[in-house]
Amino acid sequence: MSLPASNLTMSVAAILAESAVRHGERKAITMAGASTTYAELWEQTRSYAGALRDAGIGEGDRVAVLIPNVTDFARVYYAVLSLGAVVVPIHALLKRQEISYVLEDSGARLLVCAAPLLAEGAAGAQASGVGVLSVLAPVDLGTDRLEDRAAAANPITSYVPQRPENIATILYTSGTTGKPKGALGTHLALIEQTTTLLLDTIDMRVGDRVFGGLPLFHTFGQTAVLNTGLRAGAELMLLPKFTAQAALDLVLDGDIDLFFGVPTMYVALLEAGKNRSERPTRLRYAVSGGASLPVAVLTAFEARFDARIHEAYGLTETSPAATFNHLGRTPRPGTIGTPMWGIDVEIADPAIPDRIELLPRGELGELVIRGHNLFSGYLDRPEATAQAVVDGWFRTGDLGTKDDEDYLRIMDRTKDMILRNGYNVYPREVEEVLVSHPEISNAAVYGVPHETHGQEVAASVTLETGSALDAEAIGQWISEQVAAYKYPRHIEIVREFPLGPSGKILKRELVARHSPVAST
Repeated sequence: MSLPASNLTMSVAAILAESAVRHGERKAITMAGASTTYAELWEQTRSYAGALRDAGIGEGDRVAVLIPNVTDFARVYYAVLSLGAVVVPIHALLKRQEISYVLEDSGARLLVCAAPLLAEGAAGAQASGVGVLSVLAPVDLGTDRLEDRAAAANPITSYVPQRPENIATILYTSGTTGKPKGALGTHLALIEQTTTLLLDTIDMRVGDRVFGGLPLFHTFGQTAVLNTGLRAGAELMLLPKFTAQAALDLVLDGDIDLFFGVPTMYVALLEAGKNRSERPTRLRYAVSGGASLPVAVLTAFEARFDARIHEAYGLTETSPAATFNHLGRTPRPGTIGTPMWGIDVEIADPAIPDRIELLPRGELGELVIRGHNLFSGYLDRPEATAQAVVDGWFRTGDLGTKDDEDYLRIMDRTKDMILRNGYNVYPREVEEVLVSHPEISNAAVYGVPHETHGQEVAASVTLETGSALDAEAIGQWISEQVAAYKYPRHIEIVREFPLGPSGKILKRELVARHSPVAST
């Protein structure tokens, strides 16, 4: 006989609470040589929770968190969840007006802010009338320190049980189609992600050292590194700010077993690695997500670091992982793998907005997803939710194919596809060719308005150190590699790309640099 739904409970906070029992004396988090054990982390978290409770935070309250990749992120994250409250992580590079927007849109009652981010964080909170507690602030700064409140508070004894469908997090999307929207993540979706990853998808072991350079305020780092790592009993090796050299030092000198990153991180590691010895690493494997990884980069990384890269795919709205090149199977470069356990990923007709019509295997269409990993909707945006979730399927906006063996390929975002003279140009296809050039380290291809062609193909590229390539030479080379309607007529060489919170290249900012191209 099944229990009524009202009797079912679970909490993301149990991840830390249970691991503190099972792995108490093991290292949970290490940063800059300082380690915190599982038992210590849970004890500190309970004290933080006691302080937040005394500050009036209770079940259902939203608490914004503006903290970089330091141990306090975990303490605050699980402390908020332990109280049955909702975590609202904020991108560490946002400015005060952007922070104010998130605080007001989410209805946050409090902001917990790291001292280095107080200049913008406190200003944004003041503009929104939201109280601020600091972490990592020196006493003489005169802030209201959560550490002081925690030292004086009675720690909570355990976490408050939650119903599976209760909201645990509000994660803001990057706002590619307007103002950022708050995606509502449930306790069920977040916990089931860790279960599915550990049981059926990846090989993460007790004591593994996991690279912690992905931002924890973003869904990828929060799920794959923080929640899954701590549930597995692994040691998270945090990197407060990602730089190529710092990441390479951590991989080589920190004995990292598992590397989780986005494509721009792999490009940066390869560039930094050219100046270091070819000595072997302890890397067992790596995982790439957030954007498509050029095959040339994947191949070069595997040759340099002797570790396979397993590409995955997901979005904030899917908690995030939906497909994976599963461990135990040879990865297929250029694919995002197969659907994870309990998750359906199919290809639907993108031209039909109000219903899902699935397409046959091999046909190009829009990836749609359903399963235990789906978000609960967009905060206070029922129309946007209804457009995104149709017939129980989440419409990703990504174009791709699915073959007879269930392997999926991403061609591009629906909105990124370029239409030149009536021909479809898929930027990823051209990017793959550009990056195959030995002197091009990374590339972004996008469409710019054109009076005659509708859109013209443009590309921004970064070069390998010491390269003397110019735009004209690149244009001549790429015109010999792809069909005439595909190759970029406008090429710019850049030192670095504008990046989003997860390290994804922001093509909309590259497009904005171009005014409409006149007819030629």
